[in-house]
Amino acid sequence: MIRAYKFLLRPTVRQAQAQALAGMLRDHCSLYNGALQERRDAYRHPSKTSVKYGMQSAQLKEIRAFDPERQGRWSFSSQQATLRRLDKAFAAFFRRVTSGDTPGYPRFRGVNWFDTVDFPKDGDGCRWDSTPHDPVTRVRFQGVGHVRVNQHRPVAGRVKTVSVKREGRKWFVVLSAEQEQPEPLPATGSVVGIDLGIANFLADSGGGFVPNPRHGRKAAAKLEAAQQALSRFPRCRAKDRTANHRRAVEKVAQLHGKVRRQRLDHAHKTALGLVRAHDVIAHEDLKIRSMSRSPAPKPDPDQTGVFLTNGAAAKAGLNKSISDAGWGVFLTILHAKAESAGREVIAVDPRNTSRTCPECGHTAKENRPTQEKFHCISCGHTAHADTVGAINVLRAGLVRRNAHPA
Repeated sequence: MIRAYKFLLRPTVRQAQAQALAGMLRDHCSLYNGALQERRDAYRHPSKTSVKYGMQSAQLKEIRAFDPERQGRWSFSSQQATLRRLDKAFAAFFRRVTSGDTPGYPRFRGVNWFDTVDFPKDGDGCRWDSTPHDPVTRVRFQGVGHVRVNQHRPVAGRVKTVSVKREGRKWFVVLSAEQEQPEPLPATGSVVGIDLGIANFLADSGGGFVPNPRHGRKAAAKLEAAQQALSRFPRCRAKDRTANHRRAVEKVAQLHGKVRRQRLDHAHKTALGLVRAHDVIAHEDLKIRSMSRSPAPKPDPDQTGVFLTNGAAAKAGLNKSISDAGWGVFLTILHAKAESAGREVIAVDPRNTSRTCPECGHTAKENRPTQEKFHCISCGHTAHADTVGAINVLRAGLVRRNAHPA
């Protein structure tokens, strides 16, 4: 199996390592944009020429020879990875066109929107633990040198790929290591169903609840003030910003980064608790993108150019709460931790899970008179609606598991 590790880098200022890392990102961004422009120009030509990755990769040798002080400084393999990144963007664009989704043509990247450089192989343009004789861990990048790493835990397995990533003013190294399948956790004999929500982040089939921390809502006032301060500055290129403008941009980025880290921390801890306590975990197969989609406008059939009320304001608040809860991040982390621990995670159809009585099986919209209350109109069973949903999710998961045994 493949596991990722992320460590904080400590580039030196006196030795200009931070400037070298920034220069590497800038030159890879320039390569990406140049390759994108070539594809656009080729397709706009009357011949409708299609440029592929192989053609652009073959030009790298000439590009490096023509610009040795910039493009020639960096790893050939990392530049190939940047071109593959563009090729994947075009492949995703054509896939969306074919499937009828909103295409989203690949766009040019600004310097502040290109934050990652990938090295496909450890030892080719980079070297993890480049000073093994030194108690301080370092990673070496071609054109940068040996950069100190704040390694807070050991790396198990063989390092396959290395990436350098910028987040605000901080730099990180991201490793992917190939490992043997770890020993599964001891069996607990417990199974659980979970129902994700907004009032409570999670309700389980045993009647337990995990409160929703609402990190985004708690930081909303500070974010609003920081964004208002940023809005006072005119839009301009990053190189033309004043010192106060740059500080306002960094303040907004810091607040968003803190909320993201808090959300990730909560998701990791919640998923770890479930994986340690249960052998089988069933959850709703939520289509989060569809759930958080804005409602379509409703034209007034009697008046041209006039639209009817479609509940967009209320839906916008719900969409914001769904995004703040971070269901998608949590489910991704839950599946990864379960695979590593030898647990089983089952996704089931969420339809009517909170409207079906777990006692008599009667399904009706009237069974859920409020957001929290469940009261069966057939047998009179009363419970918390989220708990009822979790029980039904567990039952559906066990049925699916028995129908398709591993």
